[in-house]
Amino acid sequence: MDLRQVQSSVGVTLVGGGDPSRESLDEALKFAPTLVAADGGADRALAFGHVPQTVIGDLDSVSEAAISRVGAENVVQILDQNRTDFEKSIAVIDAPFVLAVGFANARIDHTLAVMTGLVCHVGAPVIVVGDEDLVFAAPLQLAVDLEVGTRFSVYPMTEVRGRSTGLEWPLDPHVFSPNGRVGTSNRVTGPVRLEFDGPGMLVITPRAALARVVAALIG
Repeated sequence: MDLRQVQSSVGVTLVGGGDPSRESLDEALKFAPTLVAADGGADRALAFGHVPQTVIGDLDSVSEAAISRVGAENVVQILDQNRTDFEKSIAVIDAPFVLAVGFANARIDHTLAVMTGLVCHVGAPVIVVGDEDLVFAAPLQLAVDLEVGTRFSVYPMTEVRGRSTGLEWPLDPHVFSPNGRVGTSNRVTGPVRLEFDGPGMLVITPRAALARVVAALIG
């Protein structure tokens, strides 16, 4: 398959092998109905009764039975050991946005690699959907309206400055860095408006905010 053909006119749900819950997958599919699997995520999706449109990855963890069910013509094998299956997948998906399920509930080293992949990705928004939280790379400007009192965390993956309104503890005038100041466990006090001097900041909110976060990122 030509890698440029992993396309969807609507949001894509990307399922990974990191123990996604049926509830998280079903909720993601309501917003992003095109289902794509990253390698062994195909087996997870099939176990929940969903057949992926495409499987992407180096194919070291997907079963032969899953490949047979999806169809070999719908498998994109990418043999690149310098990138994770998550990074390979989001690089070749052409869609308005991606909801990634099954990437935040398993091994910590895998989860950290996913966070790095988020901030390095250039393209349509990608939101990692966990059982409790959402994580996404903050654009340079973000406007999102959440319920007052909602937990709203930011976590820097590099040194970055930001400004905010609508948070109990404003981001400015601080410099954030992974080995310095971070911004976890903040709270929403009104419409949230963020600006950053550069890329590299993650935003973490409860999963209940999914609809509002999708609207803010693709609006």
